[in-house]
Formats: sequence, C-alpha cells, structure tokens
Amino acid sequence: MSLPLHTPVLLDEAIAGLQVWPGGCFIDCTVGTGGHAEAILDRILPSGKLLGIDADPEAIRVSRDRLNRYGEAVVLVNDSFGNLEAICRRYQFHPVDGILFDLGVSSLQLDTAERGFSFQHDAPLDMRFDPTQGLTASDIVNTFSEQQLARLIHEYGEERHSRRIARYIVQNRPVATTLELARLVEQALRSRRARIHPATRTFMALRIAANNELQNLEPALIQATNLLRPGGRLAVISYHSLEDRITKQFMRRAASDCLCPPGTVMCRCGHVPTLKLISRKVIKPTSLEIESNPRSRSAKLRIAERLN
Repeated sequence: MSLPLHTPVLLDEAIAGLQVWPGGCFIDCTVGTGGHAEAILDRILPSGKLLGIDADPEAIRVSRDRLNRYGEAVVLVNDSFGNLEAICRRYQFHPVDGILFDLGVSSLQLDTAERGFSFQHDAPLDMRFDPTQGLTASDIVNTFSEQQLARLIHEYGEERHSRRIARYIVQNRPVATTLELARLVEQALRSRRARIHPATRTFMALRIAANNELQNLEPALIQATNLLRPGGRLAVISYHSLEDRITKQFMRRAASDCLCPPGTVMCRCGHVPTLKLISRKVIKPTSLEIESNPRSRSAKLRIAERLN
C-alpha cells in the first residue's frame, strides 16, 4: 500500500525539544500519517512506548499501516485530544516523558478531495476530522444566521471583510460544494487584492468551527501538563495565530510565579508554576524547510518543561 506523501513539519526541532530518549514514553496527540511518531519510535526503541491519538479515523488507518513494524511499542487511538487524560487512564499510559501537538489540518485531509477541506477540488462541504461527529461545514454555511457567520469568519478566520462574505453566502444559499463557496467568496471580495486566495480565511474559519479546535486546545494543554512527569516536555506546533496565542498564554501562565493583576503590592493568588519555558522565543522553520515544504511556512513551535 502506498502512503500519502507527507513531510513532518519542524521534525528535528520537535524531537530535540522533546528530548526523545531510548526507553521513554511519549504521546503524539495528532498522529496524522505518522511522520513525527515514526521519528520518535526510532529513538525510543527497544523498550520505549508511544501513544498516538487522532480524531480522524482515516489518519489512524494510514498511521497503523506505516507504524505496524513497531509492534507493541505503539498504541493508536481514534479519539479527540480533548479526552487526553481519559485515554491515558484507559491505556494506563502515564506519567509520560513528552507530549507533542501538531495542530491544524494535515496533508492527508487537504489532499483527499472528498473531505471538503480544500477549494482546489470540488467536493461536498464537510471539513470534519471525524466524519461521524458534529456539524459539517455545510451545516454551518446553510443554517447559521448572517450575523453568526460574520462573527465566526471574523473571529476564527481573522477576515476583515467577514460581513460582506456572510451576506453573499446567505443571499446565495444553499451552498453545496467547496467550489461554490470559494466562488461566492471571490465574488464578495472581487475588488480586493491579496497574496492568498480570497477564500483561504473563510475555509479556515469553517474548519476550526466544525472541529471545535480552539475550544479543545487549552483543556488539552492542561491535561497534558498533568500527565507529564517532572522534567517531561510539552511541544506544540501551531499554524494559526489564535492557536499560537492560546498556547503562548497558557505556557506563560503555567510558568509564572504570580498571576495577580499588575500593580498588586503583595501576591495573594498562591499560584505555583507547573511549567518552565524552554523556548521563550517561538521556533520557526528554516528557509530551507519552507522551500522544500511550503505548507510549513506558518508553523510555530513552543516548548515547555514540567516542574516538580
């Protein structure tokens, strides 16, 4: 079986940041097609173990084929990382030495036309990581009010022209396919020039909404911190400014000695730091990586270490 081509983003930086070592126990919360997981497994054998999680059942199928040779060293679970602690209790997989999140949409999802993640091909508007769960992008586009759509596209897509786009969508409903939606957004923004396709931000907003990506992230980071042994590492790769902001703010709060409001004379919060920042500056792909893998251009990696 030929596997989909996929290049793991910031691979060397993530492996170094996690301090992957032989015999360690690690979790890949977004295993995808198994690129990061494979690199971790190569370094933790013969006695290490890896737990791979993904909400997309197709990703689990592909990664299972790819990682089959590692046998019992790898456990793969089709579930949301929002259920991280429950998954680890179920498989008695804690405490662990490192946890990786590689957020956003994968090449497998983008390149599978019928999943509806991309406007490069015509397909039904789905965009769900797990095709059996929740609202589709079509449900959102065709049932949300104009105000709800505008707010969603503005907040999740950071689209300045969200109201105009929402108005065009509502005036032309029902919208059935990816190309129909992309053309509507192009029509709404026909007089605007941009370096990216006009529909890019709208599609991203719908994908985030359909999968509750932002709502699941901070609870999952809290659970991940609880699961790490002292000295264990948390690494998060994000591609969207909102994801990166949530990650940055979470890590900074967890690493702070005090969370009292600015200007407070004496600390009263009693906060005890649980993390230490390893990368105070965000880690980005090199120009060589971006050249060889253009999808990595917006990636940002942040790393923190669990304290006693």
